[in-house]
Amino acid sequence: MICDGDRRWSYRDFDAWTNRIAHGLSALGLEKGDALALMSGNRAEFLAVYFACARLGLVCVPVNLLWRQGELSHVLKDSRARAAVVEAGLLAQFCAGLEDPAQLLGIVVIDGQAATAPDGIGDLPVLAFDALAAGQSSDIPDIAIEDRAPLSYLYTSGTTSAPKGVIGTHLAIYLESLGTAIDTCMTENDRLSVVLPLFHTAQLNALCTPAIAAGASMVIQRGFDATALHEAIENERISVLFALPMMIQQLVERQLAHRRNVSSLRLTVYAMAPMPEAELRRAIETFGCDFSLMFGQTEMSPVSTFFKPEHQLSHPGAVGTPAVNVQVAIMAPGGELLPTGATGEIVYRSPQTMAGYLHNPEATADAFCHGWFHSGDAGHFDADGILWFEDRFKDVIKTGGENVSSIEVELAVRAAYPDVLEVAAIGLPHQRWGEAITAVVVTQDGRSIDADTLLSAVRERLSPFKCPKAVIHVSELPKTATGKIEKAKLRRTYAAYYQ
Repeated sequence: MICDGDRRWSYRDFDAWTNRIAHGLSALGLEKGDALALMSGNRAEFLAVYFACARLGLVCVPVNLLWRQGELSHVLKDSRARAAVVEAGLLAQFCAGLEDPAQLLGIVVIDGQAATAPDGIGDLPVLAFDALAAGQSSDIPDIAIEDRAPLSYLYTSGTTSAPKGVIGTHLAIYLESLGTAIDTCMTENDRLSVVLPLFHTAQLNALCTPAIAAGASMVIQRGFDATALHEAIENERISVLFALPMMIQQLVERQLAHRRNVSSLRLTVYAMAPMPEAELRRAIETFGCDFSLMFGQTEMSPVSTFFKPEHQLSHPGAVGTPAVNVQVAIMAPGGELLPTGATGEIVYRSPQTMAGYLHNPEATADAFCHGWFHSGDAGHFDADGILWFEDRFKDVIKTGGENVSSIEVELAVRAAYPDVLEVAAIGLPHQRWGEAITAVVVTQDGRSIDADTLLSAVRERLSPFKCPKAVIHVSELPKTATGKIEKAKLRRTYAAYYQ
């Protein structure tokens, strides 16, 4: 079942709706291989359009709602989108990024009525979403789809460069979906919360397509609100929760302050980063369910390792073992595979790896150097065969001739000072150290912070050269739509801090 507020669909009804949308897109003039831009928040229409693209052989191009005009313009041009489906409240934002309206056959507006086109897009046809599917057949389109044909162009966040289009094939996403359903033991009896942005692969392909594969129910929420999600767990009997560590921390606080029946939860999956051991133990005790971490990236469709519940407390801070269908290794710069315990780049081989970067053969060749996909992450395997993520190579702080993992500093800060809700460890220009380790922190409820007390506690946990030289207290950290902290923006903002 698909649940979106008061709207409910059985899979039979959702399948028929998806087919009608596919036929409507075909009537618009779209053909197999064409790209379709999809700009919408979390709602059932997003999933229906995504699967309609799959039925018709179109390539879905989800639009990140946080992109600026230049990024949106780049993606529309780079993907060569031939049509767009846009939520009504986002139409002006979309049209501002559409430099060449002539490239589109039309715009379909969700929650909008057929009306005159917005200013600046000429005679481009604009029609209501409901009208698109009205009167269309509910039979599956009679179109042969090759398994290695592209299903999506998912663009990287572009925090350091122009977004790159990751080509996800039908086969890659299908195998990742089956693998994740197996790793999470998902069944038709599960009910999943959909709270992270659907335009991001972490929600779309790490949880939603596996739910479809298993026949599980999905409860769609427009976005994260701790109170609303806490209520939904009880009212909708959510069994699988997928959230970021920060969200889980807020839910724990809600549950401790306002007890609800959360006994339906059997598994909480967190993503983006490991949870500090104390926070993890507290969450497990509070919710009484299994916890696991999914680790990966867009290019892996996206799950590459799965940190199983039985390893959570015996190996706190690790990122798990290889996911189904994924081979993981550690590689030296020259292409040599490294032994257990040695640190190098995490590399992958898998049928669920991307087909390449759209219109970017050089970047594709670099990514698959030495016959493996290069993640850009540093890590190692321990003696138990469990993978440990050490840092993004570009996030290693080079201070006083030493390389320091930013994630190690961040975990120490959070463990040392309970009032810290979020932290980003960055290197800032410094005359003596080259880069001075600096902790940018957000506290619970905006509470004040004693920097000297925090730094003293951190020194008990880290070697002196790894300790921050200063603490910057802010109300919030800049982030991408999926919660990834934009460290490049922080480095620019505070570049002159030590000058």
